[in-house]
Amino acid sequence: MARMNFVLAAGGTGGHMVPAHALATELKNRGHGVMLITDDRGARFPGLFKGVPVHILPAGRLRSSPMGLIRGVSSLLAGRREALNLYRNHPPDAVIGFGGYPAVPALMAASTRGVPSVLHEQNAVLGRANRFLANDAAVIATAYAEVDRVKSRHGGKVVLVGNPVREEIARLGEEPFPPFDEFAPFKILVTGGSQGASVLSTVVPEGLGLLPTSLRLRLQVMQQCRPDDIEAVRARYAELGIPAELTTYLEDMPGRLAEAHLVIGRAGASTVAELSVAGRPAILVPYPSATDDHQTANAREITKAGGARTVDQTQFTPEVLARQIQAMAQDPQALANAAARALSVGRPHAASDLADLVERVGGGLAPVEVGPALSPRRATPAIAVGGVPA
Repeated sequence: MARMNFVLAAGGTGGHMVPAHALATELKNRGHGVMLITDDRGARFPGLFKGVPVHILPAGRLRSSPMGLIRGVSSLLAGRREALNLYRNHPPDAVIGFGGYPAVPALMAASTRGVPSVLHEQNAVLGRANRFLANDAAVIATAYAEVDRVKSRHGGKVVLVGNPVREEIARLGEEPFPPFDEFAPFKILVTGGSQGASVLSTVVPEGLGLLPTSLRLRLQVMQQCRPDDIEAVRARYAELGIPAELTTYLEDMPGRLAEAHLVIGRAGASTVAELSVAGRPAILVPYPSATDDHQTANAREITKAGGARTVDQTQFTPEVLARQIQAMAQDPQALANAAARALSVGRPHAASDLADLVERVGGGLAPVEVGPALSPRRATPAIAVGGVPA
């Protein structure tokens, strides 16, 4: 295929930046030009988008107060003007938005110039920015077969591709589950996403301390903590005699995930995608304040498949956690089965499938055949990329 130029626009959180990075890598490997539009946080995100031009545009949130609304609209329009100038000098064949308000000006400018756009939704609920932009998008690419908050008139645009993850993680699903029996070390990875989660710092050490001695003595814990929590967590593990390596940021997530027998964490989009393509059992505690409760929706598919157990944060106590861990660890074969069930809902080719999709859109071709219009509250695409039934 002839070389094309793509603009990727993403908010500055890991949930937006990681899949955008995975797509950028795939497109560059195919010989295409790639540019990133984001905010200050996204531009500082460690380890991503090396060798990719990055542009920071103004993008304010649309607040409910009159002054907040005025400031938000003014900022969005300023960002749109900057994006239009950018596109005049570097015309893109397509613009791909990954959600977050920093992506909005780039997509608005694309609509103004008649450049086709693709929206990628990482969560199982269509986000606010993507809902705002859905009218003008050529395609809405989703990570899940069921996505809430898609309007019925946009149902014909929906295509299931999955949530792109880093290639090193996508390859983990091709490897066997780490050996585990009644004598082997039991390796637990605890992650609260890019921002960490204090509830995990509070509950997880206490829950592990309640495990039977025979199991507790086999524990090897790797836990990501918020900076404010890490020393208290370190002290508590020392008191409990549980070997634990603590960090505020997991730089080698592929390596840590490869070793883990069990993951305890939030249900952010990237976390769930990585668990499913790697095939790792999990105990998920959705963040209760997530917009539209999208983390609970994210956990729906892998939990239904039997690859994870979802615990509401109000019910997430040391006693509940200890019972859940015992139930998963007491039978090595059951743990391996849970890993296989997690893997069964993984979409390891999401980056490649999304790249196929944006190439078609950028080349002026019909994306793929898609299913019938969807209900206003829930989307269930009938056809995935490549024409395979979802």
